Formats: sequence, structure tokens, C-alpha cells
Amino acid sequence: MKNALLSHVESKHLKATPPQFSVGDLVDVHCRIVEGDKERIQVFSGTVISRKGEGINSTFTVRRIVNNEGVERIFPVHSPKIEKLEVKRQSKVRRAKLYYLRELSGKATRLKEGAPIIPSDTPATAEAKAKAKAQAAQPTGA
Repeated sequence: MKNALLSHVESKHLKATPPQFSVGDLVDVHCRIVEGDKERIQVFSGTVISRKGEGINSTFTVRRIVNNEGVERIFPVHSPKIEKLEVKRQSKVRRAKLYYLRELSGKATRLKEGAPIIPSDTPATAEAKAKAKAQAAQPTGA
């Protein structure tokens, strides 16, 4: 159980809408990198192989292959350095941790494709929802 004071302090640093993704998803993590006095965005693409922790301490691990070498990066979910996280493809997995992918290579690392990604926050879907709501509110003329 957390201390109430600790929870209050942590809540100020949590993201309002944390990204929605799960283990097995192919993601693009847009990281803010500071080089000297300049700042740029670097994209790290890969498969989410684990999620752990809760609250401000929650992290996720992304793995990708670069020049036949496996590269893994651990990102805090609520980090201010993460500009955005895009889910490119969802996969159907039956494990919470995909550490077994470290031992595999080539086509053996492929995962079964899951449900298609439906963007929920696009303006087109918001307009469609509003239009459907307006039609439902109108009385029928019969």
C-alpha cells in the first residue's frame, strides 16, 4: 500500500493519457534527445517484449535487430522524454514476457498478427460518432 503523500506527489508527474499498447505489439517510440543546445526526436522501432511495474515506476522493454545484433531499450511509460508512442501492428501472444525471442533469429521471431488497429482519437471517428448521436436524438417522422 502506498503512502497518500507519495501518491499525491507522483500523480503530478503521471501522463494524463498513458499510451495504450501491450506485449507483442510493434511500436515506434519517439524520444526527445538533447544534443548540446539542440533538441531532436529519435524514433526507436521494435517489439514490446515486456511491461512491468505500476504507476510512475512502470516501464516497458522494446527489442529490435540492428546489423544482426539484438538491441533492447527500457523506457519509463510516464517519461517526459517520450514524445509519443505509435502502435504499428498488434500481435497475438500468450505470454506476459517475450524473453524467448532473444534466443531466436530470422523468421522464427515473427509473431501472429492480432486484431487490426482502429485509431480511436482521429477526427473522422469523432465526427462519425457525433453524427450518429445527432441522428439518434432526432425523433422519427412516422
